[in-house]
Amino acid sequence: MTLINRVQQLTNRLEQIPMSLLLLLARIGVGMVFFKAGLLKYESFEFTVLLFRDEYKVPFLDPEFGARMAMVQELALPVFLFLGLGTRLATLPLFGMLFVIQTFVYPNAWADHLYWAGTLLLILAKGPGVFSLDHLIGRRFRPASVSE
Repeated sequence: MTLINRVQQLTNRLEQIPMSLLLLLARIGVGMVFFKAGLLKYESFEFTVLLFRDEYKVPFLDPEFGARMAMVQELALPVFLFLGLGTRLATLPLFGMLFVIQTFVYPNAWADHLYWAGTLLLILAKGPGVFSLDHLIGRRFRPASVSE
């Protein structure tokens, strides 16, 4: 068997990986990043407020309110991603956070933010996949198909 044939066989096998598995891994991966950031904000909230005041300096946003809003979103929204519940809706505030962070806080970190935005866009575009509560709920409440 030639090298080209082996590469083609490997490519064919890799193409058989279910999209739902990739979406599950994407949901868990991006969710863990945000969740860990939320835990850090919770564990050292006073320091987080100082960061929002002295380093992040997001315009038109009170530092304490911004710190609390970010912490709550980073702790709550990943849970929805992990469960696959309201998944597409849960990605939207995360996109908003990425936009604010990229625009006002770390404008030179665009490569990292493109990666996270791409992952969120994949989840938004394709949905959570079959390993999700959204899928189970959709199956339960999907209208019966009409036979002609």
